[in-house]
Amino acid sequence: MFAPHRKRIAIAALLGSALLAVPVTAHATAAPASAPASASPAAVPAKAVGLDDPAKKDIAMQIVSSAENSSLDWKAQYKYIEDIDDGRGYTAGIIGFCSGTGDMLDLVEYYTDVKPGNVLAKYLPALRKVDGTDSHSGLDPNFTKDWAKAAQDAEFKKAQDHERDRVYFNPAVGQGKSDGVGTLGQFMYYDAIVMHGNGGDSTSFRNIRKRALSKAKPPAQGGNETTWLNAFLDARVWAMKQEEAHSDTSRVDTAQRVFLKKGNLNLNTPLDWKVYGDSFHIG
Repeated sequence: MFAPHRKRIAIAALLGSALLAVPVTAHATAAPASAPASASPAAVPAKAVGLDDPAKKDIAMQIVSSAENSSLDWKAQYKYIEDIDDGRGYTAGIIGFCSGTGDMLDLVEYYTDVKPGNVLAKYLPALRKVDGTDSHSGLDPNFTKDWAKAAQDAEFKKAQDHERDRVYFNPAVGQGKSDGVGTLGQFMYYDAIVMHGNGGDSTSFRNIRKRALSKAKPPAQGGNETTWLNAFLDARVWAMKQEEAHSDTSRVDTAQRVFLKKGNLNLNTPLDWKVYGDSFHIG
């Protein structure tokens, strides 16, 4: 949601690594020919899945949507747009692309590359001017209506998915795997990047992680996974409290902490949590 403006990649990268890491379950090995007919084959344990498993990714989107939109129906959010008065202009779409932080501009530029002449293309000059501000100059009065109209286009939905993966999801999962954390840890990273971006400011994801490193080590460095994730969440809460718009830390305290205390490092269902006092369940 709050990532700094990034130079967009070529369209040829559309088929990136977002959804390619499909988990493989090993088949049971056949019994040796010399084994008695009654002998059972030895089962090879299934490989643990990560957040990039399609089912886990859908769970991640539902949990983020519970915090961002008070709803588990994340696919209904492609058309969402409003100014939530947080100093970032319009917030919109499935991940909260903002007109003031550059990621909305990246999205509309990418969408226009894919589909020239789309209903939002005419707003590109205005989006470039308001980048870094909360201004609506050049966007009002019809930008919100045109956003909702664009959200009816399958190509615009694909563009939102693409930018979500490029800017937020893929970096979070990649760092999580590098740190040796499982599905829950990868989700914690993803939620942090969605809210804080991955820039150079003190509350960005990379600096939240750096702050956690002063207290614990991730599994890839020999640390305990639960200890590491608690340190990461402590650093995340600190970052959230630095800004009034993020000062309600329930998306950590009554959601991610709940999963972690239960030892649910694979983010397995059923899941029960609360955000801003509202209860949610995934069966």
